[in-house]
Amino acid sequence: MTTIIIKSFNRPYYLERCLHSIYSCAKGNFEIKVLDDGTPEKYLEVIKSKFPNARIITSKQYEDKVQAIEDNITEGKRIDGFTIPTDLWFNEVKSSTDYVLVTEDDVWFTKFINIDEVVREMKLFSIPLLKLGWLGNYSDDKNLIIDKLSDHLNKTQPEKLFTSNKFVMDLFMYNKYKFFTILYKLGLVDNKTKRKYWSLNSILMGLYRRDYWLSIWEDAKGKVDEKQQLRNAAAWYHKNKKVIFARTNQEVLKTTFKSSATGSYHEYGNHFDVNRMNYILNEAWLNNEFDTMQNYPKDFSDNYIKTFLDKENHPDAQYDEWFKWAEKFRQQYRNLGAEVDN
Repeated sequence: MTTIIIKSFNRPYYLERCLHSIYSCAKGNFEIKVLDDGTPEKYLEVIKSKFPNARIITSKQYEDKVQAIEDNITEGKRIDGFTIPTDLWFNEVKSSTDYVLVTEDDVWFTKFINIDEVVREMKLFSIPLLKLGWLGNYSDDKNLIIDKLSDHLNKTQPEKLFTSNKFVMDLFMYNKYKFFTILYKLGLVDNKTKRKYWSLNSILMGLYRRDYWLSIWEDAKGKVDEKQQLRNAAAWYHKNKKVIFARTNQEVLKTTFKSSATGSYHEYGNHFDVNRMNYILNEAWLNNEFDTMQNYPKDFSDNYIKTFLDKENHPDAQYDEWFKWAEKFRQQYRNLGAEVDN
């Protein structure tokens, strides 16, 4: 048995796509937990009716988040997207199976995968993290030792990666006592050095050995701190150098660059409210007007989204402003070498 955990917040039109893709593409013995942080009950009831085998677990602040969504739509109040239910995530992973796929509602499978088979190979090769998607980004492969492990998996072992205990890695990641600055002046690191540590972590598309995921997130106290995660990952790897990191021989997961759970992490200065957009698409989905598999396995087409935004014609969710917003979102990841237009 493998646990698939889906972190979810107020985008049932993506959550349905995610769940449908799992049942369509994933083979094996698995369970699904949806960890929801505020999707209104009327939407969750539809998800439950369509996917009765998926267990939905809500966070401690679920009711407050639902109220915040309503206040945003009716009164224009901001949604605090920075209050994160890391305690729910941690506890549910801790109570899950030895191997756990942790993803989010706006991620979906695009290709067939036998989960039992890849977990068996993870055990065979001592793999704590198998990446199922990496946004088509091969720009950092020069820092990896890449070898074929099997017909399904490729080794992606970090090469010449500085690691130490948590105390030293804390100095390194946060530049405490100018530790990183000193290394920089000595020519031992550069502005791209910290990117190399992402070979040890995956935010959205990783199949993990449970103990490794827990070690990465053990210090998260209601927030997502990427430096903290990389510090913990590097310290864990320092103690467990015999493990192998890997990815599937082709990407089987994809995510969106056309939406966000809230606007908290993607404010680009133009007049567009992603919360209003989500409400428009959520309501269309609730009324059976929105096809969650439109344009699959690619993301929803721009013209499809335009149909709903134009129909609603809300001043805070105009198509032209959405397109500018989405293009800025995509450009952030293009600059890192990711493929975001497929």
